Amino acid sequence: MDMMYNRLGRSGLRVSALSYGSWVTFSAQQGLDDVVESMQAARDGGCNFFDNAEAYAGGEAEKLMGQAFEQLGWARETYVVSTKFYWGITDDPNTKFTLNRKYLMQGIDRSLERFGLDFVDLIFCHRADPDTPIEETVWAMHDIITSGKALYWGTSEWTADEIRAAIEIAERHHLHKPVMEQPQYNMFHRDRVEQEYARIFDDYGYGTTIWSPLASGLLTGKYLDGIPDDSRGALKGYDWLADQLTDETQMAKVRNLVPIAESLDCSLAQMALAWCLTNPNVSTVITGASRPSQVVENFKAIEVVERLTDDVLDQIESVLAG
Repeated sequence: MDMMYNRLGRSGLRVSALSYGSWVTFSAQQGLDDVVESMQAARDGGCNFFDNAEAYAGGEAEKLMGQAFEQLGWARETYVVSTKFYWGITDDPNTKFTLNRKYLMQGIDRSLERFGLDFVDLIFCHRADPDTPIEETVWAMHDIITSGKALYWGTSEWTADEIRAAIEIAERHHLHKPVMEQPQYNMFHRDRVEQEYARIFDDYGYGTTIWSPLASGLLTGKYLDGIPDDSRGALKGYDWLADQLTDETQMAKVRNLVPIAESLDCSLAQMALAWCLTNPNVSTVITGASRPSQVVENFKAIEVVERLTDDVLDQIESVLAG
């Protein structure tokens, strides 16, 4: 089965159902050669969307991805690239944990410098900022889009009420509206996408670029016998992840999901990725990988989607319900 391409919400932009992200791996686990190979492997699998953020590796992830684009020499119209703003990478009252106009207008310029690009396709407000009026943020994002430095904007982990407020402000003033959200979504983390955002999807056709589809690796099954030394669970600064990867209740569910994946003749990871794609409100599933072979394996998930019949989905649901 070939890669599927979905419209990003109601926009006209089409993104590959499986996309490639740089969180954690770029710089921490991958140098430029690995990044180039992994991105080419994703591209060979039909990927056209590459996700990034200013805060990933303190700006280094954007630099690495930009260098990779340059080496790979792909025509700019053939790929979609994103970045996100909020966390900041320098210590200053106006450059960290904010979505104020000053930060956003300068942040996009800094990101483009690191990427070595004239524009990015998607920009996200990486979290909501309770200290900046949503109206100020909406106007700034509109002005960035109008300047041509980005083409579409959206939110990441905003509440449904915050998203609705941003859309209504944009409509009232005839500004560029946010068109997509980047929420966490996987078998163990479902409420926001499946319940909280339900009306947002119905009313506005909001798109999604979901992250952590494998629950930070938990749904690969590789942590069933402990945390391997070469995994992200063993990385310095990811102690919070180690706690999650040793949760016995979730581990029991992972064990019970393995036989279902085996019956489908696929890996648990491929089944978990395909499961995300059965949700019609998921535009693209962002995958991560620390080596090209992982990219290839992940992208085989596209072949598993059609194997997830109603009966199989019921079996999965039964396991997840405990």
